[in-house]
Amino acid sequence: MASDPMALPPDLPVPVDDGAAAHLPGTPMPALALPSTAGGPMRVDQVPDGFDRLVVYAYPWTGQPGKPLLTPEWDLIPGARGCTPEACSFRDHAAELREAGAAVVGLSTQEADYQREAAERLHLPFPLLNDAELRLAEALGLPTFAVEGRVLLKRLTLVIRAGEIEHVFYPVFPPNTHAEEVLAWLRAAS
Repeated sequence: MASDPMALPPDLPVPVDDGAAAHLPGTPMPALALPSTAGGPMRVDQVPDGFDRLVVYAYPWTGQPGKPLLTPEWDLIPGARGCTPEACSFRDHAAELREAGAAVVGLSTQEADYQREAAERLHLPFPLLNDAELRLAEALGLPTFAVEGRVLLKRLTLVIRAGEIEHVFYPVFPPNTHAEEVLAWLRAAS
């Protein structure tokens, strides 16, 4: 069944905090470089020049218009649905996030072709990072789940400052307004 990736059903199950990200605040970021839709690898432990923080929002899977979901039960998985609206929210607030001193990147285990398509179609002004090999997920112990034989990241956001995880948003719900939540936190933390 094809789905509109921009539409959020009104009865989505709300994810609960299962404690799977509780260990992350204060953790040093590993010195890993991940493939990026901006071309070439990007280090996740380094805040880009000119910024105080790096916001890494992790998401499970960006759908494509007219293509079926990974599984017909996608909408029943708490926190799975909403990757495209979340990306668009970060896109729409990109200038404000930059003004608040934060560079933004998206992170998923999706194949690079999917990420490139999404970045182009959604006109994202920031890169998407590829962790298909689960290097960062395993190094940090990020919360994941499996669907149709694929390991996907649970939706969470890391705020990195000086090579360390300063703050974690987990679980993230609703995804379409999460960028505003991150922006409010950044403004209060400055």
